[in-house]
Amino acid sequence: MSDPVVHDQPLIAHLIELRDRVIRILIVILIFFLGFIAFANDLYAYLAEPLQSLLPEGASMIATQVASPFLAPFKLALYLSIYCGAPMMLYQMWGFIAPGLYQNEKRLAGPLVASSVILFYAGMAFAYFVVFPLIFKFFTTVVPTGVTVMTDIDAYLSFVLKLFLAFGLAFEIPVVTMVLIKAGITTVTSLKAKRPYVFIGCFVIGMLVTPPDVISQTLLAVPMWLLFEVGLIGSRFLGQPRGADQETETDDNERASQTDGTPVENEASNDDKSKGIETIDEFDLYAPVTPSDDNAQIFEELDKEEGKPSDDDGDEVDPPKSNP
Repeated sequence: MSDPVVHDQPLIAHLIELRDRVIRILIVILIFFLGFIAFANDLYAYLAEPLQSLLPEGASMIATQVASPFLAPFKLALYLSIYCGAPMMLYQMWGFIAPGLYQNEKRLAGPLVASSVILFYAGMAFAYFVVFPLIFKFFTTVVPTGVTVMTDIDAYLSFVLKLFLAFGLAFEIPVVTMVLIKAGITTVTSLKAKRPYVFIGCFVIGMLVTPPDVISQTLLAVPMWLLFEVGLIGSRFLGQPRGADQETETDDNERASQTDGTPVENEASNDDKSKGIETIDEFDLYAPVTPSDDNAQIFEELDKEEGKPSDDDGDEVDPPKSNP
């Protein structure tokens, strides 16, 4: 970064900084992965515990693909590394965009980033400890007669990772709500008026994201709606939306000018008056112009042109020559 060529090209400097931060993120993910891969089978057994504890006696999970016994724990270790590296990702993203933010935006963004990480992990924990036991119990109790539940380990991994992501993102609703209100995109009053549509939208999202059963849909939709209400309550403590301070200051200036009965003058006119320069309204076409050293030559030429005679068409003609 000490190369003067880099300082002369800010785009290249930003790209180099972005590259360095991406490398740091990949290094952290790699460190987590190396730690998880040694215990990949134990981690998968812990992940499959909510289903295996509900399987009938004699039933177990199976691997239908040749490489599934190796790839399923491997993918689990990789995904866990990414999830555990999420704070580092957000920290590096924050370090990249923070120089372009105002001081008040930095104070606000810090708690929002920290709370988003905590809420995402809370959503994953809610899915594992609350949702999984309920939906797996429902699935194992509605099995037709003569059918044995033997879930593929790769299909189970894809299923639970999808629910982890769905509940983790759903728990980000308070942060999204407060950011939208703080940015001035919407208001608390507007969101309150749209509460019925939000409630129905939560169930629609739950229907599309979760498996086709009422239990998992309700377990996702109800927390989404409650978290939306939490976002409305938390937005009251964020202060005025962005741009509201400037509008308030403008309104105060207008009220002050109306109370005093004096118009608000701009800084340029005040500077001209302090220097003794007479200001002229730019829309006054008949304002008198005072000759000065700068325009003295122009006035002399105009006086000469006014002394020349003109014909009926308005064209200038030379004065008549006197006969000798």
